[in-house]
Amino acid sequence: MPVKDEVKTVLTGNQGEYISGEQLSENLGVSRAAIWKAVKALREEGFRIEAVRNRGYMLHPCTGSVSRELLSRAVRESSGCGGKPEIYVFDVTDSTNLQAKKLVLDGKARHGSLVFANRQTAGRGRLGRSFYSPRDGIYMSIIIEPKFDMNNSGLVTVSAAAAVAEALVEMCGIDARIKWVNDVYAEGRKLCGILTEAMADFETGTIGTLIIGIGINTCTDGFPEKLREMAGAVTLDGAKAKAELIAKIRELVLRNVGQIGEGAPAFMETYRARSMLLGEKINVYKGKYRDDPTVEIGGIAAKAIAIDDEGGLRVRYSNGKEETLTSGEVSVRK
Repeated sequence: MPVKDEVKTVLTGNQGEYISGEQLSENLGVSRAAIWKAVKALREEGFRIEAVRNRGYMLHPCTGSVSRELLSRAVRESSGCGGKPEIYVFDVTDSTNLQAKKLVLDGKARHGSLVFANRQTAGRGRLGRSFYSPRDGIYMSIIIEPKFDMNNSGLVTVSAAAAVAEALVEMCGIDARIKWVNDVYAEGRKLCGILTEAMADFETGTIGTLIIGIGINTCTDGFPEKLREMAGAVTLDGAKAKAELIAKIRELVLRNVGQIGEGAPAFMETYRARSMLLGEKINVYKGKYRDDPTVEIGGIAAKAIAIDDEGGLRVRYSNGKEETLTSGEVSVRK
């Protein structure tokens, strides 16, 4: 095994703790210079390795900044992508959705283009909420030029949620569950939020472009306390694994979006199978939403009974009345 991989194995096994260069040298049977060379190579791959005199090296608990080169390679190697998509990587930006919109307006992005940032300063979620976006999470936007009737536009977010869940199962072995309509959970904690935004073509009065924004937690260290209680994270082995997950999500999103308008889309099977709501008792919120997700505002008690082919959530209230929700917010009753 190359020295670089041996050093990575040791640091990963002791992630968050310092290991002295002398100890690494003795345990691996190589020189201190070889250890330094290995650390340098790992840093170039995106691993966040701290070095402190008299303490040694530490792999940061939330390691993994992604470079454009690394992401471009992963997208090229991802099956089914085709072509040469535009890929834009920011170390820090306000919002990948905002950057994607600017790129579209400047004529620098088209269908399938990908915008990624290692950190966002103004990440946004649904209903105008902020999306906490510390360094080394996954913050990505995919640009879609719809070929389908915009009456089906509500399925875009559904298709993206199904894609994320499928990618997390396949790439990470996570039992990902979808909370209608746009959040992905595991073990009761939120891993991912999705925000789809439309850009109008003012000449035709139609929607010309859709921007799918996807944010995934990869570490909850440093999260505000009230978010840490609800947030989960996807553990990834460095920047390469992160880039591969991003590429897979993009691949599956484009595949799923391509099914919209072609009859009952196949991704609805994944969406239903991965639902965390079907059969559960829930609260339905109408016309009022929680600015703080930890504060319960009181909703209408119901049971989630079905999800139709348009992504609508069929619910049954305590009085027996049934309704299909096409927008709004729900929560699982405890």
